[in-house]
Amino acid sequence: MAITKTDFLEYSRCPRYVALEKVNQDRLEADVSYEEYKNKEYELAMEELLFSMFENNEEGLEDKINVRNPQLEAMLDYYKRVELEAGHLTEKMFPGKTVYALETKNQESFDASYRGMKLLCYVDIYNECQDEINIIEVKATTNKKYLQLQGGYPGKEKYSIFLKENNIFTLKETHKDYPIEKEMPKEQYENLKSKLLDRYQLGAYIYDLAVQRFIIEREYLASNNAEKLKKINYYLAVLNADYVFDGTYENQEPVYHPDQNQEELITFFKLNEVTEELQAKVKQDADHIYEYLKNSNAARVPLTKSCGMKKQNVCKFFNPICSSIIPKKNSALTYLNSAQGFKDEQGHVHKGLGLINEGYVSMFDIPKEWLKNKNHRIQRECCEKHEAYKNIEKIKKGIENLEYPIYHLDFETFPSPVPRFKGESPFTQSPFEFSLHIERKPGVCDKEKDNVLFLATTTKDEREELIKTLLEHVDVNKGTLFAQNVSFEKGRIKELATMFSKYREDLMKLYDRGFDLLWLVKNKKEFYENLGFSKEESETINYYHENLNGSYSIKKTLPVFSDLSYENLEVKNGTEAIIEYAKYDKMSKEEREIKQEALRIYCRQDTWAMVEILNQLRKICQLDV
Repeated sequence: MAITKTDFLEYSRCPRYVALEKVNQDRLEADVSYEEYKNKEYELAMEELLFSMFENNEEGLEDKINVRNPQLEAMLDYYKRVELEAGHLTEKMFPGKTVYALETKNQESFDASYRGMKLLCYVDIYNECQDEINIIEVKATTNKKYLQLQGGYPGKEKYSIFLKENNIFTLKETHKDYPIEKEMPKEQYENLKSKLLDRYQLGAYIYDLAVQRFIIEREYLASNNAEKLKKINYYLAVLNADYVFDGTYENQEPVYHPDQNQEELITFFKLNEVTEELQAKVKQDADHIYEYLKNSNAARVPLTKSCGMKKQNVCKFFNPICSSIIPKKNSALTYLNSAQGFKDEQGHVHKGLGLINEGYVSMFDIPKEWLKNKNHRIQRECCEKHEAYKNIEKIKKGIENLEYPIYHLDFETFPSPVPRFKGESPFTQSPFEFSLHIERKPGVCDKEKDNVLFLATTTKDEREELIKTLLEHVDVNKGTLFAQNVSFEKGRIKELATMFSKYREDLMKLYDRGFDLLWLVKNKKEFYENLGFSKEESETINYYHENLNGSYSIKKTLPVFSDLSYENLEVKNGTEAIIEYAKYDKMSKEEREIKQEALRIYCRQDTWAMVEILNQLRKICQLDV
């Protein structure tokens, strides 16, 4: 059976994956077609891209979309552009022959036999010169997460575990006599580096590269080319989060020259030592796959981080099958901020999926003696009594601090992997739409008459028009900028202020007026301490209803306070809004007009939902409307 790299990553997850996939004996002798390979790689690439687009979005990915959805074709162009730019830069940085292509079948491929299994991989970029071979895996993510691996001594400067030279990051330990212990304790350095080895966390893409190394080395050994092994370097090519696009275009396409700080769009991590260290793990996983194929068994196994719950690499069987024992409502995992787990009478900590494996499946399975956190006790009591918890005094005092007019604001943004407009960086959340409901007095706001909408009607740069429209309808010297997760709206306003300096003063005045709906519904410790509440009360949630199910997302809060629903809308969430915007240039004029109206309706509902929730909170507090 030809096992692709993607197959390898999935089959090695756990003992039951192969059985659930129903890989049968008949396929053991079969090869894999190019189309099969391409489809699997495409699905994985699109999923990786989508999650990368949302990893810096405070709201997160709203729904895990089926990556086979043909709508996501709109995203493929952006993914291909990342690969293309990485290929161009490789040719610029490395001598010799470089092979890369947008079509997988034109890429360099390797295959090897291991215990009768045929392992197959294509290489995104293959570079060879007289002295070395460079294997480069391209990922549409940024270098940010890797560069956050920083350590240091207490009260001293923090240092990265990587050293950058000529746009290539290498581990500091690979540089002879590098004084690591002058920057941080050696043990701390090793702990930080170990995060690169965890395939289900930060090391996911590095493990991917290590699997390629496993296959490549076996092909060279089998073909009597062992001497080449000493020449091979393994790189991860990712987007540079520090790159700022200067706005250069040729034939209406952006040209990514080095920016004013000489940063390149793509940067490289040389990972020879880490991928070598992972080879024992990859071999162990290959042996497991062999056993899973030979002895197919779909019996339930303990849930672990390999399931990828709520992660980019969530197993496709987790939600429909493996997590079916977890109640959809008020499970043991719905306690707020319970990442540290629950301590029993003996001092043992029970947390995460371990709770499910131990039989603590429902919220009510957790012994009450374990609930040391007041918010957890509130949740439990709400669900037991089927009554909402309300701290009316805190909610009331919070509402009384709102200054009118209230500007209910929501942005829709397109986080393009490659920057499209001047001043943007990879994955900048570039606003293309906003809805603004203006509430001039408590409860005085009409859904249509008091609403201002801006929607970019092309994929060209309409940011300045968006800014001007927004500032035309707000008084930046008074009132309240109001949003659910206001840090997201404030983040976009601050970015626009940086990119468009002539509007900076007014935009930053608006920025300073931010107030979060969740401060009223959930909490904001510092805010309530400043209002005179005790430390304990300031740390306690303001409102809870069993239907929140442990979440204060707009999808959970809105049904608790309103009959408004997104189910009857053509565009139902922010992810769908992104996709429709991305498809503009592929639509007919008539279709584009229909979709743009759907985008307006969706965005308007987002801000009207906040108006309705605020009104309900006033009624709860018996405030005049």
